[in-house]
Amino acid sequence: MRRVLTGATVVALLLGAAPAAAARPETPAAAAARPDSPATDRLSWAARQLGRQALPARDGWAADGPGTTGGSAAAPERTTVVHSRAELIAALGGDNATNAADATPKLVYVDGVVDGFEGPDGAALSCADLADPAYRLDAYLQAYDPTVWGRVAPSGPLEEARVRSVANQTRQTQINVGPNTTIVGLRGALLTGLTLMIDRASNVIVRNLTLVDARDCFPAWSPTDGEAGNWNSQYDQISVRRSENVWVDHNTFTDGDNPDSAQPVHFGRPYQVHDGSLDVTHTASLVTASWNRFTGRDKLLLIGSSNTVGPDVGRLRVTLHHNLFDGVLQRLPRVRFGQVDVYNNHYRLAGDDFQYALGVGVQSAIYAQNNFFTLDAAVDPADLLYDWGGTALTERGSWVRQGDGPARPADLLAAYNASHDPDLAADAGWTPTLRRAPALPTPLVPTLIDPLAGANRLPA
Repeated sequence: MRRVLTGATVVALLLGAAPAAAARPETPAAAAARPDSPATDRLSWAARQLGRQALPARDGWAADGPGTTGGSAAAPERTTVVHSRAELIAALGGDNATNAADATPKLVYVDGVVDGFEGPDGAALSCADLADPAYRLDAYLQAYDPTVWGRVAPSGPLEEARVRSVANQTRQTQINVGPNTTIVGLRGALLTGLTLMIDRASNVIVRNLTLVDARDCFPAWSPTDGEAGNWNSQYDQISVRRSENVWVDHNTFTDGDNPDSAQPVHFGRPYQVHDGSLDVTHTASLVTASWNRFTGRDKLLLIGSSNTVGPDVGRLRVTLHHNLFDGVLQRLPRVRFGQVDVYNNHYRLAGDDFQYALGVGVQSAIYAQNNFFTLDAAVDPADLLYDWGGTALTERGSWVRQGDGPARPADLLAAYNASHDPDLAADAGWTPTLRRAPALPTPLVPTLIDPLAGANRLPA
């Protein structure tokens, strides 16, 4: 019998609404009959259904191997609703120092705002509260001014005090997530000033959250980074390391009212207090990032830790699909070593500060298909690619709308090769097979992605 898909069914398929352990969605009656924790018995049926969903079969690299079910099998006592940093840590196992090793299935709903700078008594902490007594930024700037110190790495008591300050902040704002975990936001849920650290913690799902301003109070001065040196920060909004089968879906990543453009300049370089949105490094693999919204940020997606040939070879397999990159500057993504499938994403890019979209790094294998690029007049399509030591990528089906001009098919690789040397080859050496459905025709991408990507688009 021929199957007829309704509009609602099509949208559900696009949003990844696959139940964790059944072929059909759980009915309201079944949800009411299933035991739940006292903390979640007031959740709507839709919210309960969302928390119990697993990554659908074939939905990107995270569907490989055992697939990604997160905390969908969590028992009632490990199914909780949290409203604060302390409650989040308790739900993840009770001790932030050891939570990364807690492999018990757990389902955590975030309700409201969880602030990484919330102290034990609930009061807000400042950067000064986390600083080592021997650290002061004004003294640091005076001691390591390149015109006095030179272009060598900082060392000595002030740098040691900065490192101790970083350790203080890490203990406070880095929230460690263990294996077999789902963290899902209820409508309006927001994580601010913190990092979700997924390290040696496979089978994790993070959905429907707004992540804001994972700021670094104590950036490091790196005088040999680039021609003039750079300030580098430590904290990503989500960091995936040494883990497999991770699904990051329908989240919004932003710096909120603390953008990089508002930071001061020290030593002639912007004082960088933010790192990545979602970094996949240190041999991590089998990650799917879908239907996310990245807005107004500088560095977004770093895949691969360094150019050193070693353990990352054969790892770092990531799928990026149906994401919106809006007013962002670089690493969309930047890739080393990994086979990375980038399809049906919408890039809205503008401004003189834009750097590049797809970073082709050492032994990288990007397969970019049916992506739509909306550019202002200042962004040259030839600059959408950047060679970070790679040799090839597969790029097909791209469309570009620049300024007030019409949307047209574009060969980004040809545009890049016409303006840059050496050329990048046109075959990354592999073809993706883990996709739930064929790639959408590129002209449809903005119409579908713009209203549906990001947090608060799912029924929770």
